[in-house]
Amino acid sequence: RGKGQMKDYYIYTEQMTVGYGGKPLIRNINLHLRRGEILTLIGPNGSGKSTILKSIIQQLSLLGGAVYLDGRSMARMPELEVAKRLSVLMTERIRPELMTCEDVVSTGRYPYTGRLGILTAEDRRIVRESMALVHSEDLADCDFSEISDGQRQRILLARALCQEPEVIVLDVRLKLELLSTLKDMVRQRQLAVVMSLHELDLAQKVSDYVVCVHNNAIERYGPPEEIFTSDYIMELYGATRGSYNADFGCLEMEPARGKPEIFVIGGGGSGIPVYRQLQRRGIPFTAGVLQENDVDYPVAKALAVEVIGERSF
Repeated sequence: RGKGQMKDYYIYTEQMTVGYGGKPLIRNINLHLRRGEILTLIGPNGSGKSTILKSIIQQLSLLGGAVYLDGRSMARMPELEVAKRLSVLMTERIRPELMTCEDVVSTGRYPYTGRLGILTAEDRRIVRESMALVHSEDLADCDFSEISDGQRQRILLARALCQEPEVIVLDVRLKLELLSTLKDMVRQRQLAVVMSLHELDLAQKVSDYVVCVHNNAIERYGPPEEIFTSDYIMELYGATRGSYNADFGCLEMEPARGKPEIFVIGGGGSGIPVYRQLQRRGIPFTAGVLQENDVDYPVAKALAVEVIGERSF
């Protein structure tokens, strides 16, 4: 893409090379994202997803190329200006001692408070509003180090929102409810979000664009409809057993082997829990008669020894 086209994007990387200790891991990374969009990195553990995110937020030094924020090189922007535009959600970055949850959320206002970190009435209103958005008002006075992982996610997301950024970069396992909240904020506030997700079904549903990190490269990059095919997801994760259902966005185990012992008559979703229970117990089965457009059909094809199917009316 030319320089003129790149101005359409709020955050983008140009020929970015990332790695550790001066040793390149992935070269020539070109990501681009508008406000109001979510870009998600997927790929096997150790493929370099976190390395890319840490390089974008300047936690790791770039080995080549540049990251641009609103058309300007981030490396040349004052830290305070970057902090007002970009918020980071990485659990490992926060290790507060003797801080309440409200204290932790309040740190999101530090780019605006000056050196003394004194919050104004308006800052405190934004802190309370951010905690309310993630339904964590009741945690305000709790010790951050003593709450559950799920509650900690809420507080960290509130902290990120409290910063009133244009971009959020995150590398934590957000639950469905918090992803829904984040998606709402992306739409309402026109945020740009760059994140890593392990849950393929969520990545398929929430992302505008998906980046596949594999074999020390960006292997594929596009909308989820292009990325999430049954064959490619199995290839991406090096899965040699089981199957991936692109329509449902879920992985299925391989079927029990042997001569079928049970014939399951299902349909309309009624057979799916039975198929999975039989598979867990290692009992081979046949399923049918199922029309090929029945919701049971793809799961039966994955888990049954044999499926008796009929073309749809």
